[in-house]
Amino acid sequence: MSEDDVYICPVGECLNYHFTNVEAGLALRHYWTTACQSCAIKSQCTTAKERRIRRWGHEHILEDVQRRLDEHPEKMRQRRETVEHPFGTIKSWMGYTHFQMKTLKRVGTEMALHVLAYNLKRVMNIIGIRPLIAAMRAA
Repeated sequence: MSEDDVYICPVGECLNYHFTNVEAGLALRHYWTTACQSCAIKSQCTTAKERRIRRWGHEHILEDVQRRLDEHPEKMRQRRETVEHPFGTIKSWMGYTHFQMKTLKRVGTEMALHVLAYNLKRVMNIIGIRPLIAAMRAA
């Protein structure tokens, strides 16, 4: 998406913004052009009368993240090593099984308790139990 809020097709035509609607809680912006009728590559682009694009209003954020990952693929390795390791540990503690609870609210609570236990265990391993208890008493 550019500052003019248009998309450019492969032959350089502008797909202009027309309206926004909400589907499944997402604001989708709709763009299209009617220049396709006389386009030389229409058969490679669309079978409809015109090329239409629906985009989430914040999709540019996802594109920025993907672009940064494409530019620096080593960042994904770093993420796996730092961020995803706790989830693997928690899953191991759970016995590689499913959550015990049902419904999103209860599963969220169960996961929050697993994360709390993981964080407490890490703090105990890093600073020790006595300093942790002293810090909790001071708070």
